[in-house]
Amino acid sequence: MDTADAIAAELRALADPARAEQEKRYLKSDLEHVGVTVPAIRKVTVRAAAGLTRDETLALADRLWRRPVHECRPVHECRMAAIEVLIRNAPLLEAEDLAVAERMIRESHTWAYVDALAIKVVGDLVVRNAPLATTLDLWSADANFWIRRTALLALIPGIRSGDGDLTRLTKYGDALIEEKEFFIRKALGWVLRELSKKDPDWVAAWVRDRTDRISGVSIREAVRHLPEPDRDALLTAYRS
Repeated sequence: MDTADAIAAELRALADPARAEQEKRYLKSDLEHVGVTVPAIRKVTVRAAAGLTRDETLALADRLWRRPVHECRPVHECRMAAIEVLIRNAPLLEAEDLAVAERMIRESHTWAYVDALAIKVVGDLVVRNAPLATTLDLWSADANFWIRRTALLALIPGIRSGDGDLTRLTKYGDALIEEKEFFIRKALGWVLRELSKKDPDWVAAWVRDRTDRISGVSIREAVRHLPEPDRDALLTAYRS
């Protein structure tokens, strides 16, 4: 039994049919679900990924991502495991592996996969390989809204480390601020919220200049951690 088969077998041993049905409905998923919690998936895959080389990591992630049930639909928990394998060995990944993450994101169709890939795989690669940020520039205008969401969320690791790319955040924010897609609006607010923990004055000023264009979803996220006077003033300006 190879590693992917072993992981799949462990996950099936943890199956909870009731959870599977509930999660499948919540995610509006057309994949097979067996019903395993994220911490349990992480525990299984982190153990399996330990000690792998870069090539072995990529091969295992690919096997898990594509793993079908009865040669038909992929399995949700195996896709989650594939992502966890990449996250566990993210330091091994190289700039060219951005293409692997992009393919997975384009095949995802759900935040449940996209967000972890965007922040913990793509974001990590961009932090360690600065020229890759030019790819995010292209992604911010991509026709696929999950790719556009990734361009925003991939800025979060830099922000959390205290080296946020505020020029790109402004560029992407101004380009996407009037988007109708909920997942873009939410992502913009999320990135601003993360930055507000480091630089609340910058976020307050940025939002203040755009209260006539920003969405309710974005501003509510963006001001969540701002000082109360700033938060109240910005929400009042937005509502008026």
